Amino acid sequence: MKHENRIKLRRAATLVLLSAMLLPPASIMSAVENYDIILRGGMVVDGTGARGYRADIAVRNGYIARIGNLSGARATTELDVSGLVVSPGFINLHSHATRAGVATAVNMLTQGVTTEIINADGSGSLEIPRQLNDFSGQGLAVNLGAYIGFNSVWASVVGQADRRPTADEIQKMRDLITTGLKDGAWGVSSGLDYKPGYFAKTEEVIAVLQAAAPWRTNFPNHDRLMPETNFSSLKAIGETIEIGEKAGLMPVVTHMKVQGHEQGKARDAVAMMRAASARGRETVADIYPYLAGQTGLGALFVPAWALEGGRAETLKRFADPALRSRIAQEIEAAIKARILTPENIYVASHQRQFTEYMNESKAGAGETMIGILEKESPSAILKFGAEEDLKLLLQYPGTAVSCDCGAAIANPGMHPRAFGTFPRVLGHYVRETKTLTIEDAVRKMTGLPASIIGLADRGFLAVGMAADIAVFDPATIRDYATYEEPTRLSEGMRHVLVNGRIALRDGNATGEQGGRVLKRTADLPSRPMSLLKNRSVSVKVKDFDLQISQPANGKARGRIRFTDGGREYRLFNSGLLQVSGRWAGFTGLLRSKDGEETAILVVVDGDNPMNPVLRIQLNGGPAYESKLTPRDYKI
Repeated sequence: MKHENRIKLRRAATLVLLSAMLLPPASIMSAVENYDIILRGGMVVDGTGARGYRADIAVRNGYIARIGNLSGARATTELDVSGLVVSPGFINLHSHATRAGVATAVNMLTQGVTTEIINADGSGSLEIPRQLNDFSGQGLAVNLGAYIGFNSVWASVVGQADRRPTADEIQKMRDLITTGLKDGAWGVSSGLDYKPGYFAKTEEVIAVLQAAAPWRTNFPNHDRLMPETNFSSLKAIGETIEIGEKAGLMPVVTHMKVQGHEQGKARDAVAMMRAASARGRETVADIYPYLAGQTGLGALFVPAWALEGGRAETLKRFADPALRSRIAQEIEAAIKARILTPENIYVASHQRQFTEYMNESKAGAGETMIGILEKESPSAILKFGAEEDLKLLLQYPGTAVSCDCGAAIANPGMHPRAFGTFPRVLGHYVRETKTLTIEDAVRKMTGLPASIIGLADRGFLAVGMAADIAVFDPATIRDYATYEEPTRLSEGMRHVLVNGRIALRDGNATGEQGGRVLKRTADLPSRPMSLLKNRSVSVKVKDFDLQISQPANGKARGRIRFTDGGREYRLFNSGLLQVSGRWAGFTGLLRSKDGEETAILVVVDGDNPMNPVLRIQLNGGPAYESKLTPRDYKI
């Protein structure tokens, strides 16, 4: 082990030693174990997809310290959760959270959400550290991470014009993507259905995103529906998969849907994703449990050529009688292909049906929309799909649940998904229609999204994991938000912990701000979720020795020993072992000879093309890192 690695390890160990000095020796400590929080008697659904089981969960210092029968233990706060489900906190992969919203996050906490990833659909700041710092200014009620947005990158270099970028501009965009990933982005999001990202050719998107390939991350894309393909959802899904495959990223079909004239073809969409995964590029999706989306009224209907150059140029085209007539006709064609009829448009920001505007103007849908857009750009809710398609897409093993919303202050123009997404899945699609089992639904909200973006210490209930926990009543959880009353709170979410702090208690937000900024490191790859199989890892370098194995549907077992400055730590309680290729992540609890306990995260990344590495964190503190050679580890 190199000198600098010994120094890093010594710093981490010193923190543990200083903490231990504040406690009495183990020989005089009480035999009764004490924790910050104990959740007693709940049904643990741990996020892996495995069958739930009854157990107590103890939390200390923001981490899960024990899972099992804790009848002999005590805690400062004890909650009786018998009859309730205890799951990992939900992870919202597709967040449009606002700065004001994340300070309280009531609409998300009442759904069980503890982590949000912002800059969805290719949007957001290119200065991610500054953006996350700004969002954190008033405190965080939930954890917050960010994507780097392709559309923002494209707009900053190419602008709003429909033109081809130069080789130098392609390189500038590649550099911006790389900078975003170095700054901790959890993937590269895109909204190719939105301008100016829409103007990028498929091969240009691939050329830019290939810069992200060494980071082994993911590509969530709002699929691009074009008039040239008669606004085909299936062809748009195919483009997302092609970009992911050729750029070397995990394709994520974001807010997955089969729209308009292609309703009834969900099986075809699922077959495309299965085929791509079989070819070796894991392909996944995220979805919300509604048959209507929300965006700007003209964003998906006004033709791209009419929007080129920004609003001022668009208004000039609206004022030209010949162009206006052409635009109106193309709007009507897009409405027919995407959502079938103008009756499926609800102008949410004014709480009016679009057909009311048509009746007032005594004009067709295209001319009516132009008339509205000349004055303002209101938001609209667009009905697009069929219930049977939604059920099939939900059941695809690689589909995660997300809300296409985020922590926000309530307003009457919102989509009900902002208050109801996760309870709606658990109430309607688990309890009522039995589309999903409760274990699989929880997996789709926790372990699967964690695996998609690369999280290693959240998304599961296991010793050593961060204590992001949701507790809900499976018999009563449900959504109440509607399109007419979109801000009605859901029912049934009882308690929520964020990093071990109670953010929701008895259904009410406490005002606690236990959220943290989460940044991805290069050793956290997007990966298939494959935990229900036998797996093992061993690592041996100077001062550190790990041997862990875990059978399918069984507990992790093995040993960890590491020493620094004569102080020895050993594995006291195993958590969860995750394995993908030559990558492994493990959480657990260590104990020193004098009785001090600390949560540990170990990452073994033999697949890292930039730097195969071993990383160790104690209680989320300073990281110890060591370069690995093939002789040092086995997975």
